[in-house]
Amino acid sequence: MTKTILITGSTDGIGLETAKALSAAGHRILLHGRSGHKLADAKTVLDTIPGHGPVKIYVADLSDMAAVEALAVAVTARHDRIDVLINNAGVFAVPDARTAAGLDIRFAVNSIAPYLLTRRLLPLLGQSARVVNLSSAAQSPVDLDALAGNVHLSDSAAYGQSKLALTMWSRSLAQATGPDGPMIVAVNPGSFLGTKMVREAYGSKGNDVGIGVDILVRAALSEEFADASGLYFDNDSDQFARPHPDALDPRKCEQLIHALDAILRLLASGTKSDC
Repeated sequence: MTKTILITGSTDGIGLETAKALSAAGHRILLHGRSGHKLADAKTVLDTIPGHGPVKIYVADLSDMAAVEALAVAVTARHDRIDVLINNAGVFAVPDARTAAGLDIRFAVNSIAPYLLTRRLLPLLGQSARVVNLSSAAQSPVDLDALAGNVHLSDSAAYGQSKLALTMWSRSLAQATGPDGPMIVAVNPGSFLGTKMVREAYGSKGNDVGIGVDILVRAALSEEFADASGLYFDNDSDQFARPHPDALDPRKCEQLIHALDAILRLLASGTKSDC
């Protein structure tokens, strides 16, 4: 059965390689990126794959929540269902770590944007759909003031906290939607894969990106993940594993969801203040 699969951050790295693998299997791929030029190039790559499925492109800057809202509207206008949403887009080290709204861009892109996009696309994500969130082995306790943009963090601290925030809301949203909602899973695709992010952050060639592609394809399609909602998969050990303890703490997860919702309400109202 042909599936409609939206992959954020799919103009290069693990996102593009995963798109290529899924397109080669005949699935309909919705490519997302910040650059229309890079998206056009990525679409050209997919269109040359033998047996490829249809390819659509969507431009949006995920550091801007208004753009995320617009992305959800655009996808909803063109598709009546999404079978798989892979929240792959992520950032680590950037020249300017603050967004125009005053958020840390790591939290904005890695945590808040995928939360908002997933929530907005829930009407298109039925019981058989899947949401695959790219987490990391680097998970550290979330400072809610930093999440709201009120505390400046180092690149590594912001990244680790943003990935734990993603893992926490993945579990919470899975529990909230229950059996009527999609399967939502957080996946560490593998440490130090040879992506642009790793090369720029660590000056390292990194490990084979194919390691991450394989697990994302499995999470998107295989029966192995059919009942994985709310769980965390660690590809470094190739098994479902316990995430950071905070992701298993109902009180801390509830506080995080409250903070995320408060931030989104303030951004929607055009206000920026302490959350």
